[in-house]
Amino acid sequence: MQPFDRPSMHVCHARRALLAYPLSVAVSAAMAQQGAQVRAWPAGRAAPAFDVTDLQGRRWSAPGAGKALAVNFWATWCEPCRSEMPTLQQLSEFYADKLAVVALNFKERAATAQRFARQGGFDLPIALDPDGDVAKRWEVKVFPTTILIDAAGRPRWRVQGEMDWTGKEALALVEGLWR
Repeated sequence: MQPFDRPSMHVCHARRALLAYPLSVAVSAAMAQQGAQVRAWPAGRAAPAFDVTDLQGRRWSAPGAGKALAVNFWATWCEPCRSEMPTLQQLSEFYADKLAVVALNFKERAATAQRFARQGGFDLPIALDPDGDVAKRWEVKVFPTTILIDAAGRPRWRVQGEMDWTGKEALALVEGLWR
């Protein structure tokens, strides 16, 4: 075997470092990004169907009865979802006359969602998406994801990731739904 037939140790370490670099950049970026990603709903893009029934038997659809609507896609196994739920509850209470907040549970049993709501003291409407059909229609791939819909039924914002719904940025998005 000639000395050049096998890569030297230095070359192997350099290759490993080059291969690991994109992964380290991605991990660093993910760790640095602790906030939510907010995107405007694409202009001219129609809203997918939204018609669900909550655990109390109330029907929710877009457009609502003269109110804006915040639809939060979540699951109990999702820690950021669990963390933001208290601020969604506060948002629901604060803007009760102008905004309906529906927490749409992704692919879990009713008993699981009810237990979480009861233990957390949440009374905002919780609906189920048992097969993930609604999440699929709305192209939800990150949890939590919240879609903000104005009173005319037009989606305005997609918020991916955990959001403090009592913070200035969130309140500006929400208040813009009825301006």
